[in-house]
Amino acid sequence: MTTNFFSKIKESLAKTRNELLGSLENILPFGANITEKVLDEVEEILFGADLGVHATEMVVSELRNNAGAIKRKETEPYSVMKKTLLAIIKGTGTPNRITSVGNKPHVIIVVGVNGTGKTTTTGKLAQRFKKNGYSVLLAACDTFRAAAAEQLGIWAERSGSEFIKASSGADAASVAYDAIVRAKSRSTDIVFIDTAGRQHTSRNLMEELKKIRRVINRALPDAPQETLLVLDATTGQNALVQAEKFNREMDVTGIALTKLDGTAKGGIVVSVIDKLGIPVKLIGTGEGIDDLRDFDAESYVEGLLATETQ
Repeated sequence: MTTNFFSKIKESLAKTRNELLGSLENILPFGANITEKVLDEVEEILFGADLGVHATEMVVSELRNNAGAIKRKETEPYSVMKKTLLAIIKGTGTPNRITSVGNKPHVIIVVGVNGTGKTTTTGKLAQRFKKNGYSVLLAACDTFRAAAAEQLGIWAERSGSEFIKASSGADAASVAYDAIVRAKSRSTDIVFIDTAGRQHTSRNLMEELKKIRRVINRALPDAPQETLLVLDATTGQNALVQAEKFNREMDVTGIALTKLDGTAKGGIVVSVIDKLGIPVKLIGTGEGIDDLRDFDAESYVEGLLATETQ
């Protein structure tokens, strides 16, 4: 964890951290007496940061178990909290990086509702892979919004990636199929399938996404190798609801959580991982190209509960 990287994560979590520490500092000083009243207050504060019921209960339970050591100043309450959160986050036991592996092409289908930053996330990932020497093809499979295809086209030009789209209203699955066929013929390393994102409650959207996945698999067995769900951190528990619905239909393999710097409910990272067992692989910490970062559990937890001296 480099100093610059930690500083950026700490900065992006400032709203959440200030809310947490501003509320906790008076009830959890070094050497605190961990009473049930204190634990009730801690529970309420963690709920407010969107850590979720189970994760909050685990943190409270560990504080209770370590009450004696905390009172004797043998350990700090925040150290106990950090250790517990790390255990939850690392509990999925699955890879937490977006990587290109196996046979070409490596297909990544990107899903999520409109407004989460899905197309921007796709574009930034494409640029990252191009910088690392991979060949990339971007497929605009949101055929309902012309602006989405235009935006993806801009990212393709910016990154030097191939780009494929169809006319407005075309069958999205056929665009995905054509993309895979082209990628196979040209030995392209990575294909990004950028999908439509109408409301996650829409049955039609889910059926369209499942059709895209079936067609991809027909063109290339074992693909897509990655189904990346993009969530907006500022929506809090609604992001968890979205994740549950998309995962039920699409078997999500990883999550990109955007706009983490714009929310005081950054605990949603823990809630999503704990509830669904899906790794958060990417976090958005700003608008810049370098502000899409690989998620790092240690950096996140330290940034969430860092004191002013850290």
